[in-house]
Amino acid sequence: MSQLLPQNLAPVRWRKLIPLAFITYSLAYLDRANYGFGAASGLAHDLNITPGMSSLLGALFFLGYFFFQVPGGIYTERRSAKKLIFWSLVLWGILATATGMAHSVAALAVIRFLLGVAESVVMPAMLVFLSHWFTKRERSKANTFLFLGNPITVLWMSIVSGYLVNSFGWRGMFIIEGVPAIVWAVIWWAIFVDRPKDAKWLTDQEKQDLEAALAAEQAEMKPVKNYAEAFRSKKVLALSFIHFFWNIGMYGFIMWLPSILKTASGLGIVATGWLSAAPYLLAVPLMLTASYFSDKFQQRKRVVLLFLGLGAVCFCGSFTLGADHFWLSYVLLVIAGGAMYTPYGPFFAAIPELLPRNVMAGAMAFIVSFGALGSFVGAWIVGYLNGVFQGPQASYVFMGGSLVLAVALTALTRFSNPLPPANTPKAVAYS
Repeated sequence: MSQLLPQNLAPVRWRKLIPLAFITYSLAYLDRANYGFGAASGLAHDLNITPGMSSLLGALFFLGYFFFQVPGGIYTERRSAKKLIFWSLVLWGILATATGMAHSVAALAVIRFLLGVAESVVMPAMLVFLSHWFTKRERSKANTFLFLGNPITVLWMSIVSGYLVNSFGWRGMFIIEGVPAIVWAVIWWAIFVDRPKDAKWLTDQEKQDLEAALAAEQAEMKPVKNYAEAFRSKKVLALSFIHFFWNIGMYGFIMWLPSILKTASGLGIVATGWLSAAPYLLAVPLMLTASYFSDKFQQRKRVVLLFLGLGAVCFCGSFTLGADHFWLSYVLLVIAGGAMYTPYGPFFAAIPELLPRNVMAGAMAFIVSFGALGSFVGAWIVGYLNGVFQGPQASYVFMGGSLVLAVALTALTRFSNPLPPANTPKAVAYS
């Protein structure tokens, strides 16, 4: 059975919902990525933090992030994302600001862990939220606009943080960059709506058309009894481990790129900020292009495999060239960073196409939690190896090997089957 969604419904959803998702996830990403700048600009020296402890402190965020993913996803599906994310915004804004006020390693460790807990609900909640509003042929693009919050935030954060550190020190940077989340919480509460039935800006017919299109997708799925059965699914486990190894490379790269570039180039913190921004600038057009083709041709796996593979090859190539060929090595590192970001939209678009609504939210959060665990491992071990070996060589091998494992698992995992072509280019078809 195929349903056509009225064309006039699409623009209002994109205008109303995507900016909300983008800004919220952008603010969450700001407070997890700026630790690398603090570590590269005096935080460790001022608090007498050893290299091993610095890497653990950077990674503690992801340990807190790991534990509350599944409850957050399930709560969003059964109740509401509105209250959950409102309180999350308030708490992480307070904790992010408190990072700049920490005067001991113990206080910083507690703050980093709790910041991860506060932000843990955001990614699964936003992915579940988008699955309530965007259908199979739109979902990769919708997810990509959410995940664009990652590279775009790190892009401007890499530049702005360099100037903030230069002007106000690392404490001022953390305090200033924690405030926007609290301000945004008020705006979020005023304008967010959970589901189509709650939207006053949709007509009754538009609500019915959208709900019918989403229900038609669910009707064709094989039933899954409960979360225990979903979590044991081979596909869910495979996607979880892909995300785990992918994020080891991804977040090792994000957290410690400023330190790696500063050491290799010998440049100051402002110049390092500009160099650190390039991979995220490249990621934006790559992500938009990949999501377009993923939705148009319903090819989730091929897009993920292509760009993860490109990221792994360029990353390993950058390591092989080393600091003796800094600028060529840097170009490959830029391509690797952009390519690693690119498949997030198609990857998470595949999950609602594999599992029915009754277990999808928990399974989505389960896969995200494995990624958080990989982020913890990547951020901790990469920082540790950089300190022990006084350079990035060993951490490059670790991150590159993890990316190769993610590529191999992707090649062996069967994603969802493609849909037949749309009946008409002027409307969106669902089957």
